[in-house]
Amino acid sequence: MTTTLKPKARPVARTRAVVILVATAATCAIWAVARGLGTDLTANERAVALPAVILTTVLVGLAAWALLAILERATRHAATAWTCVAAVVLVLSLAGPVGGAETTGGTVALAAMHLAAGAVLILGLRRTARR
Repeated sequence: MTTTLKPKARPVARTRAVVILVATAATCAIWAVARGLGTDLTANERAVALPAVILTTVLVGLAAWALLAILERATRHAATAWTCVAAVVLVLSLAGPVGGAETTGGTVALAAMHLAAGAVLILGLRRTARR
């Protein structure tokens, strides 16, 4: 009789933490490129600084993780419900850069940050949802 060894599955918490780090890296990269190009990253008369980008991305990622964990305990369709909520939140979040940025370049850069964070978090965290 032969024994087949299955590869160890990554712990869900570690994978979710990595997803948040990747989302944060993506928003930081967009911020750095925009600043390097001289884009005015001002929204609602406040400069968008790198620490704010980092903190916001991490907090949103942790909130998304928490909601997914709650839904996993509350429903059998957690992945679907969470994805719907996350997509609505992403669309609503775009009102910030679209309505608050002071330049067209700023609008594009800030919207790109929102979309990058949303794409990474939605695709990455959904992949970790219990089936």
